[in-house]
Amino acid sequence: MLSRYLSVPYKDGARGPLAFDCYGLVIAVRYEVFGLPLLPSLGAVGRSRLRENTKAYRALSAGMDECQPEPGAIASAFAGDFLEHVGVVVHLDGQLKVLDTNPGGPRIRPVRDFESCYQRVVYYR
Repeated sequence: MLSRYLSVPYKDGARGPLAFDCYGLVIAVRYEVFGLPLLPSLGAVGRSRLRENTKAYRALSAGMDECQPEPGAIASAFAGDFLEHVGVVVHLDGQLKVLDTNPGGPRIRPVRDFESCYQRVVYYR
């Protein structure tokens, strides 16, 4: 099921199904794979919009619970106080991994590898 998302290219602001940005991929995977509620589109967020990303994150995370990495959780990656990137936690090959996308395309990597790329990562269900 996840292989479908690995073939979809990155495009800033895209919400799928032909292209995704990091948040668009999170929306789709949480809804389509995990059956979780559909998250709002948040049209103002984007790769170079750290202030808008952070403002949207604060509003959205206020209604969510912080958690440890678990399938379906949003991995929120920070640069200082600014939300820089998001991914979604999946269970694959017996371990928790983060599925995310950026201009290099989608990828799945172990949680610790995802975390090592950012100053701080917070998870939400």
